[in-house]
Amino acid sequence: MIELEGVPELIDPVMVAAFEGWNDAGDAASTAVAHLEREWKGEVFAALDAEDYYDFQVNRPTVWLDGGVRKITWPTTRLSVVRVGGEKPRDLVLVRGIEPSMRWRSFCNEILGFAHELGVEMVVILGALLGDTPHTRPVPVSGVTSDPDLARTMDLEETRYEGPTGIVGILQEACTHAGVPAVSLWAAVPHYVSQPPNPKATLALLNRLEDLIGLRVPLGELAEDARAWQVGVDQLASEDSEVAEYVQTLEEARDTAELPEASGEAIAREFERYLRRRDVGPGAPGAPGSGPGGAPGPGHATELGDNSYLRDTSSGRTRPPKPPKPEPGDDDGPADAED
Repeated sequence: MIELEGVPELIDPVMVAAFEGWNDAGDAASTAVAHLEREWKGEVFAALDAEDYYDFQVNRPTVWLDGGVRKITWPTTRLSVVRVGGEKPRDLVLVRGIEPSMRWRSFCNEILGFAHELGVEMVVILGALLGDTPHTRPVPVSGVTSDPDLARTMDLEETRYEGPTGIVGILQEACTHAGVPAVSLWAAVPHYVSQPPNPKATLALLNRLEDLIGLRVPLGELAEDARAWQVGVDQLASEDSEVAEYVQTLEEARDTAELPEASGEAIAREFERYLRRRDVGPGAPGAPGSGPGGAPGPGHATELGDNSYLRDTSSGRTRPPKPPKPEPGDDDGPADAED
C-alpha cells in the first residue's frame, strides 16, 4: 500500500506527467511540467526507487558538492503536488522524470497507484515529437485519447497510431485499462531545430493544457522567451539560402494544409485565451460568463544557444539534408501523435 503522509486531501486533482527522453523533443514536455512545478511551488512528496527502473549506464547518476560534502543524485521520477487557488480551485499532481529503462508495466502501475490514492480524476501526459513543421508558424499540438467518450466530450482525437511507442503511450494505455481517463498532448518540434530548449513548443503545450483542464497557467517570461527563440532561429536561418528556401517550402505546405482550420471553434478558443490573458473572465464587461483570472507569476528566461542546432554535424553543413518521407511510427519524422 502506498503511504502518503503529509499530503492533504486534494480538490478535483488532475495528474500531469512528462518524461525526458524519446518522447520529449526539444525537452518541450519536461520543461512544461518543470514550469508548472516552479510557478506554483510544487512540493515533492514521493520519488520512485531508481534501482527498480533505471539502467545507470544509460542514465548515469551525478555527483555534486553540498558545502564540501559529496552527494549523489540518482535518475528517477518524482511526484509533487501544487495547490491552485482562485474562484474554482483545482489541484495538480505533477509527475516529472526520465523514461524508465526497464519494468515499464510495474512503473505505470506504481504511478497509477499514486493516482488512485490521491483521487486523481484525469491523467494528462505531455509529449513532443520531431516533425516537418516550420518554426515560423504556431506549434501544432494534438490532443489524443484511447477513450471514445472522452474524445467526443473534450474535442480530442481518438488515437489510431500504430508503431513503436514510448512510456507516454504505455502509460496512457495503462490508464485506459485501469478506467482512468487519460489524454496525451503532443507538440510538433521542427526537426531542423531540435536541440533544447524550445520555449515556443513548451508554451504551446501549456496553452493547450489550460484549455483542457480549465486552469490559467502563469507563464512568466515564457512568451518572451518563445519570441526570442524564434527571432534567433530566423536570424540563423536567413544566413543560409538553402535553409531559408526549405523553411519557405514548409510554410507553404503548412498554410495550405491548415486553411480549413480557420474555423469558428478555433477562433473562439483563441479569443477565450486572449480574454484570460487580459484578466477578463466570463461575466466581465464585454465577455461571457464570470470570474477574472489571476495575474501571471514570475517566470524564467532561457538563453539562446549558438547555431549548432541548425548544423548537420556529419557533413558540416548549416542545413540538415532534407529528410526522406518517414515511415509510419518514425520518431524523426512528422508521424501522427501516438497514444
